[in-house]
Amino acid sequence: MKQGLYEQIINNITTQQLAALDPEQYEIGKEVLDAEEARKLLSTYLAAVTRRALKVVREQSQDDEAVLAQVRTCNEILATLKGTLGEEEYNELRLDEQGEVLTYVYFKLNHIRGLKEQKVLRPATPLSQSSLFTGSHSEPNMMHELQREIVTSDEIDLLVSFIKWSGIRCLMEQLKEFTAGGGRLRIITTTYMEATDYKAVVELSKLPNTCIQISYDTDKTRLHAKAYIFRRNTGFTTAYVGSSNLSNPALTSGLEWNVKVTEKDSYDVLKKIEATFESYWNDREFKAFDAEDETHEVQLREALNRKKEQSTLHFHFELTPYDYQREVLEKLEAQRTLFGRYKNLLVAATGVGKTVISAFDYKRFCKNHPGAKLLFVAHREEILEQSRDTFRVIMQDWNFGELHVGGYQAEALDHLFISIQSFNSLKLTERTSSDFYDYIIVDEFHHAAAPSYQKLLTYYEPQILLGLTATPGRMDGKDILGYFGGSPAAEIRLTDAIDRKLLCPFQYFGITDVTDLTGVKWSTSY
Repeated sequence: MKQGLYEQIINNITTQQLAALDPEQYEIGKEVLDAEEARKLLSTYLAAVTRRALKVVREQSQDDEAVLAQVRTCNEILATLKGTLGEEEYNELRLDEQGEVLTYVYFKLNHIRGLKEQKVLRPATPLSQSSLFTGSHSEPNMMHELQREIVTSDEIDLLVSFIKWSGIRCLMEQLKEFTAGGGRLRIITTTYMEATDYKAVVELSKLPNTCIQISYDTDKTRLHAKAYIFRRNTGFTTAYVGSSNLSNPALTSGLEWNVKVTEKDSYDVLKKIEATFESYWNDREFKAFDAEDETHEVQLREALNRKKEQSTLHFHFELTPYDYQREVLEKLEAQRTLFGRYKNLLVAATGVGKTVISAFDYKRFCKNHPGAKLLFVAHREEILEQSRDTFRVIMQDWNFGELHVGGYQAEALDHLFISIQSFNSLKLTERTSSDFYDYIIVDEFHHAAAPSYQKLLTYYEPQILLGLTATPGRMDGKDILGYFGGSPAAEIRLTDAIDRKLLCPFQYFGITDVTDLTGVKWSTSY
């Protein structure tokens, strides 16, 4: 026998294997079967033995007799339990030798079924066997499976950390059909990390026979579980437990793992899932939500907007620029007042503080233009988050700026930090006038030669356009200085920053490589 942990019912073969082990060399652990646990362990053991026996029967039978042979074998096993079950129960449990499986029973009265035959929807995976969904293209789609579970259930309980409209939108037709037919829908969710979409909650709350409970604690939550429970009065309840929240990517294209648990083969596990849901439902942390109640609506909006209104940054003093930053600000001002150039490029090495300089420049601009509208464009979410926080510190306004990127949805446009991808998908130029923004900042301006930036740069007519970059030269030779009269407004190059001790010096070490790459075709798309 292999060393390790076991939970094996000891049968004759196990006894023989243990007898062959030298007790001087092996320590063997055994426990007496618990009277309550014996039922589950012994039935599981018998199920495994029965599967082996039925496999042998199948292999020894002709195809047209295989099912009947397996049914008769099962009836022979039941016959051995006749004395324990009693005559009446034994006769009820004997298998019909037709070898058929009941798949549904529905009324025809007052239904289209009474007029014509109609295909009955059912999940692609069995109602009686547990299964695993991994997001693979070779297995049933989780979204489609949930759609079919919804319309074939009697009651539904959903437990998710957050709810996105992208996910609910794909299930709304089935949920409307389910609740309109008298099905009860209960949902538990949270506002943690402001990930839940307000629209999704409101639309769900409008469904009949639907109750929603929400945890409004955005700083911490005990709820990270995701569970979808589909109760059926027929005794074929199913539940999905795993990593998928109610969002379209999580249910369609994400690499999410979800286990389908069925009442028939995992009864105890399913009952624990149901009992745990009930305990959460009755927990005071989760508050009932009613879209008709204005206080509930306000509470939800505030909770989902809290991250935009708060900051973990707390400064009780006003920041001022360093000397080198002040020099750059003076050069920018000179370009505008002396030369009338209001499109300016700042070239500065990474780490010098280009964003800080731009924030100070905008703050100075606001002194003469109170309420000036700002558009800050970058190509990555992390850059936008850091830039928004930098502006909040410099402006001494912890509510300053709205993010529109990734999971962030802006509530206002006046001070917008947006990715170029979101800018184009939002079609912002169709939603704002060309002079709407007074001050536009484009970070990493060396990307601006790309086609995705052209709508932004040609449409708007801001009072000031400020480009930020550490590397104005492009490998493809495209010129970005043309947007700024042919030269940067101010520069702090890498060597200059090192000389000023703003950045640490470094050394390059070259490694000899004799590989001949002359025959390799290079492409800028790589």
